[in-house]
Amino acid sequence: ERLRRARKVRMKIRKLGTNRLCVHRTPRHMYAQVTTADGSKVLAAASTLDKDLRQGATGNVDAAKKVGQLIAERAKAAGVEQVAFDRSGYRYHGRVQALADAAREAGLQF
Repeated sequence: ERLRRARKVRMKIRKLGTNRLCVHRTPRHMYAQVTTADGSKVLAAASTLDKDLRQGATGNVDAAKKVGQLIAERAKAAGVEQVAFDRSGYRYHGRVQALADAAREAGLQF
């Protein structure tokens, strides 16, 4: 079910032709990456596996906020300001929402 929802959204983003902020979530970690619209190239990536984010808990809302700030900084450094948010079929709630809000506050537009 989640993958079916994700595929539907990704096709819509591909039609729009904007860069895509993808989110992946496991019970222990959060991952985010900015890719080109067709998904062929990764422009920026961040996760709770990064050395500076590994200290403390990695599977909670606070860790997701840190990943959101970090992905926004790295995307802006790569010259990306505007993205489409791909929640990968996850509900916009909890850690996914925290990551998106933190990325918005750090300057990404979506």
